[in-house]
Amino acid sequence: MKIKSYFSRTVEDAMAAACQELGPDAMLVNSRKASIESRHLGEYEVVFATMSPGSEGGSAAEPQELPRAESTAGDGPAFGERLSSEVAELKKELENMRRVLTRSAYALPQWVGAAPDVSDAYAMLTASDVAPELVREIVQAAASRAAGPRNSPLCPGQGGESSFFQQALMEEVQLRFQTSAALGASTASPKIVALVGPPGSGKTTTLVKLAVNYGLAARKPTLLISVDTHRVAAAEQLRSYAAILGVGFQVLETTAALSQTIEENRGNELIFIDTPGFSFGDLEDSSSLAHFLSTRNDIDTHLVLPASMKPADLTRIVDAFETLRPRRLLFTKLDETGSFGAIFSEAARTRKPLSFFTTGQRIPEDMEIASPGRLLELILSCPSRALSAA
Repeated sequence: MKIKSYFSRTVEDAMAAACQELGPDAMLVNSRKASIESRHLGEYEVVFATMSPGSEGGSAAEPQELPRAESTAGDGPAFGERLSSEVAELKKELENMRRVLTRSAYALPQWVGAAPDVSDAYAMLTASDVAPELVREIVQAAASRAAGPRNSPLCPGQGGESSFFQQALMEEVQLRFQTSAALGASTASPKIVALVGPPGSGKTTTLVKLAVNYGLAARKPTLLISVDTHRVAAAEQLRSYAAILGVGFQVLETTAALSQTIEENRGNELIFIDTPGFSFGDLEDSSSLAHFLSTRNDIDTHLVLPASMKPADLTRIVDAFETLRPRRLLFTKLDETGSFGAIFSEAARTRKPLSFFTTGQRIPEDMEIASPGRLLELILSCPSRALSAA
């Protein structure tokens, strides 16, 4: 058996490198944050194991020729049977070793049991930072679904059919979140969108991306409004963007002025409102804005959150911003993290639909709609391959 560690920026990149070098039979033994001493090699360390019948100098990815028995009529079949038995036993021992290592690495609870599909799914979702209670709910429901009538089609996988459990797992995950890449209230005209969120979440840049993609590109009359008078030069940044884009722009200091400006500019098809970044301790200062947004059914408020935020802090911020009555969650900075389970956990916990994702600073390229398939890809890392290799 050959064991090798791969270091990379993301677990997915390390898995791809291992599969390319060791072949499709490589087994994932463990994945974890790299130690401080090894951090220069990559953010994550992923350990793989594979059977290597050759010598230490041989390549594990290249097939090795099995030893042949002497060409006698009596012992040829016996040798083949003995060899097959030994290989089967070795595979069984390796599988037991993998299960023990997985249970140790992820501290699998007793309810997970010995089923490899269940333990692999638990380990994978936990490694993605999905909330532990949610992981248990999903995995148990997927196991029950897979054990019941198999009416749903199998999920096609690379190199063969995926198991019913993998399909059930994806279905259970998808049942627990919603997506809605929409702007503005459905019956309102014009479409009015307000972005709220903590400081540094990327509200202003995201607002400009939305204005370009859904206003300028569609040739819709667009107005940008800033009520961010807390941050130095915040309005000037948005003013510069508006000048470059050739769209209207206004800076307002009160909600009364904001209400009047909206009424005066109903000839625009899109109105985007940039708000101050309120930290957890500053939300008392948002009472006037919170009252205004919570009483305006024609304003579509998106809570902008960085995907790189710790899950516990993310939950606290989401709950604190509930006073502003956001209708959707918009996640930024997906390029700054390799764990996306917190996005799913908050969408499942709050039942608020996900609207958009941003993946960098480029305007307007680094933005995409939040689709079910995209989130499944992020948290399950191409599940048809990852579950079989985990």
